[in-house]
Amino acid sequence: MPVVSIPSSPPAVSVIVPTYKEGENIPHLIERVAQMRQATGLTLELIFMDDGSEDGSVEAVEAAGLDWVQIVVRSGERGLSAAVIEGFERAKHPILVCMDGDLSHPPEAVPRLVKVLESGQEFAIGSRYIKGGSTDRDWGFWRWLNSRIATALAYPLTRIVDPLSGFFALHKSDFDAAGDLDPVGYKIGLELIVKCGFENVGEVPIHFSDRRWGDSKLTVQEQLNYIRHIRRLYVHRFGNAMYFLQFLAVGASGVLVNLSMLTMLLWIGAPEPAALAGGIATSVVTNFLLNRRFTFSYARDRNPYKQFGGFVIASAAGMTVNFLTAVTMRTMVLPDTQGAIYLAALCGVAAGVTFNFLGNRFVVFRKRHVPGSEIDQDRHNRE
Repeated sequence: MPVVSIPSSPPAVSVIVPTYKEGENIPHLIERVAQMRQATGLTLELIFMDDGSEDGSVEAVEAAGLDWVQIVVRSGERGLSAAVIEGFERAKHPILVCMDGDLSHPPEAVPRLVKVLESGQEFAIGSRYIKGGSTDRDWGFWRWLNSRIATALAYPLTRIVDPLSGFFALHKSDFDAAGDLDPVGYKIGLELIVKCGFENVGEVPIHFSDRRWGDSKLTVQEQLNYIRHIRRLYVHRFGNAMYFLQFLAVGASGVLVNLSMLTMLLWIGAPEPAALAGGIATSVVTNFLLNRRFTFSYARDRNPYKQFGGFVIASAAGMTVNFLTAVTMRTMVLPDTQGAIYLAALCGVAAGVTFNFLGNRFVVFRKRHVPGSEIDQDRHNRE
């Protein structure tokens, strides 16, 4: 891949590489970055942020003997995203670049990312999927499908073609101004795009290579972490609309729980009133637990018994609103026609669910703010 020349007096660049057991790849990465640095005259520091690999990574960096290359063995929170954030905080140059340590990202493309920022863009990302970008031929169907599904999940957050790329650049001033960074998993680039509100994003075509040495870090756990991360970003971007959708999804699951319990109780011979009551009671409990665990997870460190009492009261109030709205619509608003009762019932359901949601969102599971700070309590409750 050709190296793009950098104009005179280019900005200095800090390249951050999060690593874990990449000792075999580090010497090759340093060599390629050094060649790019010499060819372009780019002022550059290369910082490896290592999560305690103990595989020779430290020795590999020391053996290179270059004063612009360093390795930091981290002792705090582990994980790729946390490593990148810490590396960005340590960086001393005005342009920040993040890339993987397994040689899947071409160091030769760094100057092109810098050039995109110099042209006025807020964020530059190395893309596998735009024209000119590519991946190794032996990716396989399932890996391709996994990548495409993950990209589709990010579509409501950004229109970038390859938003999940881990090869990107931004201005350090923009990173320093970012607040509420709370990524989980390995998609720190997407976190920055959403939380920093970047709209002017330039995509640079790259060839994404498969690793030659070491083992892949893409596990099932990391894929689950991505789902959790996407959910967090949806809540950040869409706010109460996202909470409401989750509340509706939990409510729909409650219908299935209700009917399942009703069926089971009838099957074992319980009287119909008892079976109906058992179905309702079970669905109320499961709805509470699911809402506390997922929809309003920021509040799950509080007293569950008080919350359950409030949830029951809010649910009862919602049912009352449902009934009164349906009766009012049927007797005072809708014409006396066939099917009016069903339309009235739907209006009642909509009003009841909305009232129930508002009661839970802003009373039972209300957010609290840390005194003297704009940071919500849910930043301290890792999901």
